[in-house]
Amino acid sequence: MLDVSVFKVPDLSKTVQVGDDGQISYPLIGEVPAAGKTTHELERELAQRLGDKYLRSPQVTVLVREYNSQRITVEGPVKNSGVYAMKGNTSLVQAIAMAGGIDSTIGSGDVVVFRNIDGRRSVARFDMDAIKKGDAEDPQLQPGDVVVADTSNTKVALHNILSVLPLATASAIFVPLM
Repeated sequence: MLDVSVFKVPDLSKTVQVGDDGQISYPLIGEVPAAGKTTHELERELAQRLGDKYLRSPQVTVLVREYNSQRITVEGPVKNSGVYAMKGNTSLVQAIAMAGGIDSTIGSGDVVVFRNIDGRRSVARFDMDAIKKGDAEDPQLQPGDVVVADTSNTKVALHNILSVLPLATASAIFVPLM
C-alpha cells in the first residue's frame, strides 16, 4: 500500500495498492509499474507522467504505508515463531531477532532457509554462531523465504530430563520409608 500525494492537488492524493503484477493504477495516467522501484524513482515517474499532460511541475510524494506481500516465515525453536513483514532489506540475523531469538535451551544454532527460485524450491543451511562471530556472511532474505531454526536432539533430551528431574527428586524425598 502506497500513499501518493501531489502538492496542492488534493484530488490526486490517493492510497493505492501495488497489484500482483507489480503495478499501481493512478488517476489520469493509468497503470504505472511500481515493483522494484524506490519511492523516489516512483515519485519521479509519476511527476513526469503528470507533468507531460496535466500539471505544471507537479511535486509528488510517495510513502510506503504498509508492506503486504513482503513477508517471511520464521519457525522452529525461536521465542515467537510466525509470519513477519519485511521492511526493506532484512538479513537472517534480523529475522531471527524479530522472532525473539533462538531458544538456547533447545536450539542447535543451525538455521535452514527455504526459497523458491524460478518455481523450484532451494534450501541453504547457515550456522548462526559463525555468522554472529563474523566468520560467515549474514545473508539477505527475500520475500517468501521460510526460515527454520533447527533443534538439537541432545539439548531437547537434556531439557526434558531437567524439567522432570526436580519432580523426581521431590517425589523421592516424600516417599515413606518402611
